[in-house]
Amino acid sequence: MSQASASEGTEPEFRVRTILVPLIAIISGIFMVILDATAMNVALSRLVVDFKTDLPTLQWTVTGYMLATAAVIPLAGWLSDRFGAKNVFLTSIILFTIASMLCATPNSAEWLIVFRIIQGLGGGFVMPVAMAYVFRLSPPNKIGVVMGMLGVPVLLAPAIGPVLSGWLIEYHSWHWIFLINIPVGIFSVAFGLWKLPKVGRKKVAGFDLPGMILGPIAFASLSYGVSQGAESWTSDKTLAGLIIGAVALIAFIIVELRAKIPLLELRVFRSIDFSFSIFVQWILQFSLFGAIFLLPQFLQQARGYGAFDTGMTLFPQALASAVMMPIGGYLFDKIGVRWLVVAGLSLVSGAIFQYSHVSLTTEGRDLTLPLIMAGAGMGLMMMPLNSHLIKKAPAELVSRVTSLTSAMQQVISSFAVATLVTILTSRITKLVTEKNMVITSPADLQKAMLSVAPEAFGYTFSIMMVIAIIGVFLGLFLRRGKAELVDSIGASKQETGFEGLH
Repeated sequence: MSQASASEGTEPEFRVRTILVPLIAIISGIFMVILDATAMNVALSRLVVDFKTDLPTLQWTVTGYMLATAAVIPLAGWLSDRFGAKNVFLTSIILFTIASMLCATPNSAEWLIVFRIIQGLGGGFVMPVAMAYVFRLSPPNKIGVVMGMLGVPVLLAPAIGPVLSGWLIEYHSWHWIFLINIPVGIFSVAFGLWKLPKVGRKKVAGFDLPGMILGPIAFASLSYGVSQGAESWTSDKTLAGLIIGAVALIAFIIVELRAKIPLLELRVFRSIDFSFSIFVQWILQFSLFGAIFLLPQFLQQARGYGAFDTGMTLFPQALASAVMMPIGGYLFDKIGVRWLVVAGLSLVSGAIFQYSHVSLTTEGRDLTLPLIMAGAGMGLMMMPLNSHLIKKAPAELVSRVTSLTSAMQQVISSFAVATLVTILTSRITKLVTEKNMVITSPADLQKAMLSVAPEAFGYTFSIMMVIAIIGVFLGLFLRRGKAELVDSIGASKQETGFEGLH
């Protein structure tokens, strides 16, 4: 049944066949990739023992994956336009699944690093391609609901990842954190071949070779540089990454603005609405790390929780996100994005305020309410703001915009982590000095750091709360643009169309 011929009585069937059922393939693929990305941090200590190597070497299993992901994200939009979103999405899942199988086989850290890089090359395409794909397929008046469903694995997988991987490593083997991807990947590909509809390809007349070289270098180098800033902002690694990334980014911007068929369409920044919306998204993303990144660090470093216990403690946050994500999507279709961002960041701000009062006696039950608040806030605003950003760009640039926003989010995420770690460690050092603690051994240092950790974490949470409140204020200036949403998607569908259902 075509969209044009869908009648009033057959509209539900059309939605199920073209949206809800194909979403199973897309959601399973996204869930697998994000789940695996969160599992490696839990496995590192076991891998150090099994591979008889040091932690800095094995840290490259995480860093290499991140750099590979950052490098390919800018290419996702162009490849989708050139070869079709369905083909690119399924190919990336196949590559990720094969790499997962390889990651379970090595007997040396070096080979595991190589296979993790291959994993990152596949995983980097998944999210930007999936977002643009689903956006194009969604009925104009249901984009929020559908994108909300797509967002469930984005927030649920990071909470389940440490719990599942911790259980597998403790009771089975680290190999299983990769082996479990194989059946999920096979299912996603098989179901996708069967049910994913093709979206019309675009004619890509040019080949932006300079952009394809400079873009990956710029975003991978910047991601590496700011991630190394967590250790030291003045180290050779940090400075090299930032300098190379900045030079490559400047050259990339110049090339893209002059190119007839650019890899990333940077001209969308000429839209004040788009530029302001993406700035609000950066503020939102940065502030969310107060709830996503910093609290697990407190539980593990200051309270001595293991990965499994930490994951179980944080599970109410993931559950609240999963419940509120579809609700946020539904409300986005009705009222637009403004009040969802304001309400969502207000909930997150309230949660972070409560986190700022943690102590060495804080238990998991003390965090249940703020965790639910944080999860509900994320669910309300995360995907609606992404949808808002996409519809602020010209309809023909949807795939390029998701690549652009995903690439920038990769850098902002690394910057947020590095900044939080810098603030936290600086505060700990200052408190130890102010309290004139006598340190004569590593045990004394550990004891001193533990005694000031709650105060240092509270201070860092307070800074995150201020950033979140700034985001609330900026959210008030987001335009609703509901009518524009329908027009934009309608134009996109007329241009892209369906090539058929499979």
